[in-house]
Amino acid sequence: MSNFSFAEWSNLLDQLGASSSSSNADHKPEKAIPTTTSVEKLIKEIENPLNREIRANLAPLLWNSTGTIYLLLEEITTAYRVMSSPDLVARATNNVCNALVLLQCVASHPDTRMNLIKANVPHYLYPFLEAKNKEKQYEYLRLTSLGIIGALVKVDNAEIVHFLLQSEIVPLCLRCMEVGNELSKTVATFIIQKILVQDEGLRYFCSFAELFFALTRVMGTMVDKLVGEPSLRLLKHILRCYVRLSDCPRACDGFKISLPSKFRDATILNLIRDDPKALEWLRQLFVNIATGNRGSPPLIKETLSILPS
Repeated sequence: MSNFSFAEWSNLLDQLGASSSSSNADHKPEKAIPTTTSVEKLIKEIENPLNREIRANLAPLLWNSTGTIYLLLEEITTAYRVMSSPDLVARATNNVCNALVLLQCVASHPDTRMNLIKANVPHYLYPFLEAKNKEKQYEYLRLTSLGIIGALVKVDNAEIVHFLLQSEIVPLCLRCMEVGNELSKTVATFIIQKILVQDEGLRYFCSFAELFFALTRVMGTMVDKLVGEPSLRLLKHILRCYVRLSDCPRACDGFKISLPSKFRDATILNLIRDDPKALEWLRQLFVNIATGNRGSPPLIKETLSILPS
């Protein structure tokens, strides 16, 4: 049986908010912040499939409880001071990741998702995405931060994509695709994929050669590495990015010199052999190039002939 009820967590958050927002001139209350233990227990309760009430109502509760989001952001910003030092210990990382997990709840909920955008909360995540370090602690922060952005773009919303493009999320995702582990690469590529779904996102990458080739260079490098370290999940997101880019004639023209030759490699083809959707995406990519007269027809026909039926 659960140790915590929704009402108990509601009372806890109300107490925290009341403490943080008090403005008594004669007595400044001691700052109340969730303890590591209480936050960890809350996260466990969220993950418990029996606690549907907590999961369904937590995001509005977090957002509407006075001072709670402020306290979470305060926990996040405490890590900024040690991002470039060896002092980013596991305990500090866990505390920040716990706060990020709760923000992901807010980003995933339809009633609170846009509130994060209007409050510019994603900007607080960008220092973690800028990090080039590959150590475990930095990877935790990178992946959890990407999870929040991924939750925002999971629904196709042009306003969210516009905000992210204006806030320069693309270079950060490209960096994560370069330095992150497989899971971080997958989430970052998913974010790029969802940005490309929107017409503004497609124009963003296809209007300037520098942006287009920056993306295709990173994705090409990932495809090359998939030959030695196969990942169907990552490959499928990469394929969907290429297929969406191929909707633009200028992109098809750019594929003359930037389409990965490894798409014709037996390892890649074997990886998607039993996945009808992935096979269809690869076929569609080559068809889009061929029918747009933006590729080499003999090469396209040869590639299509070797794809599994």
